[in-house]
Amino acid sequence: MATMNGITMEDRAKRLMEQADVLGSFTETPGQVTRAYLTPEHRLAHDQLAVWMQQAGLETWQDSVGNQWGRKVSLNPTQPTLILGSHSDTVRNAGKYDGNLGVIMAIEALAALSEQEFPFHIDVVAFADEEGTRFNTTLIGSSGVAGCFNPAWLDVKDADGISMAEAMRTFGLDPEQAGRDARRAEETLAYLEAHIEQGPVLEAEDLAVGVVTGIAGAKRFECGVKGMAGHAGTVPVNLRNDALCGTAEMITYIEKFAADKGIVATVGKCEVLPGAVNVIPGETRFTIDIRSLSQDTLEACTTQLLALLNKIADKRGLKFSSQNIYQAAAVPCHESLQQKWASVVETVTQTKPRFLPSGAGHDALAMATMTDVGMLFIRCEKGISHNPREQVTPSDVAVGLHCFIEMLKSFV
Repeated sequence: MATMNGITMEDRAKRLMEQADVLGSFTETPGQVTRAYLTPEHRLAHDQLAVWMQQAGLETWQDSVGNQWGRKVSLNPTQPTLILGSHSDTVRNAGKYDGNLGVIMAIEALAALSEQEFPFHIDVVAFADEEGTRFNTTLIGSSGVAGCFNPAWLDVKDADGISMAEAMRTFGLDPEQAGRDARRAEETLAYLEAHIEQGPVLEAEDLAVGVVTGIAGAKRFECGVKGMAGHAGTVPVNLRNDALCGTAEMITYIEKFAADKGIVATVGKCEVLPGAVNVIPGETRFTIDIRSLSQDTLEACTTQLLALLNKIADKRGLKFSSQNIYQAAAVPCHESLQQKWASVVETVTQTKPRFLPSGAGHDALAMATMTDVGMLFIRCEKGISHNPREQVTPSDVAVGLHCFIEMLKSFV
């Protein structure tokens, strides 16, 4: 049983589980976990994180976009700063561990290493917005740190018509300063992030942790199919231009295409117009989310898929349209950081390290634009995430924490 500063990893893991429960109490919806960017609940969560950072011996501050920081100060820094972190915001009706576990695990790792001196500062950051729940713009917090904050985001409005700039002012921030305190590459050693897997691989292989090889690139499209609405009782089936039937064929094809190409593609939303029980659907609108760890594969598959969907539409006398509404390039984790993680995983677990990609996006996507990134996955029950049933075990958290601590020590 590993012990540091007189406290076992198991006891530290128990504390992390209790802290996750506390963070889960900062929610805008009673009985659920919902914490969006620049809300009162966001403030309460960051105030609590600042207290835990201070208890771990860290200096604390808030940056220009609302990220919460803590620093283990080096008495004689001779190297750039090492950054650790994850996000503190959530989706609606979320679990308690997505993002949040990575933040509190980084704080706890530094608490365990409070007596060890490093030749560089170590910063922990709770990124304020990774999910995009409030403004539908993802990675706001990490983009501000990495120097890729888009000033156009300040004009984006939430569902209540409040712009991001207005929300920042209410939160106590100056929107004109947003992103101006970004870190510089030459001042940053690397970025490390621990995160629940959000998938079933580690559980299927009975492993507590895994080394992330990279983060899949993603493209999202809003698509439209136009046909001809008509009376459900008077137009023969063979004379119809049914937009929904065409869309159904497209969706079935998307599933088959993704399986054949070894990628993932998802239709998450579909709207049928006019939406009456006795009217042939004249129009549909649906989304496609397509991802691959290989950027070249993502680009090629996207082009092929959209062309084939157009062919389905033409065959049925329909018109197909698509608009790219989001894209993020695939990001490989740095090879040297993968090997460092692998080494500590093997030392801690006495098992061969499992390397696996991340199909979900993370703050490491933005941070990779400025520095090397490395990630560790922690097993989660049945791979469930973005769901109240999201769960981790204290024993797996203890393993993840032990790996994190050994990873930090490996930089000395």
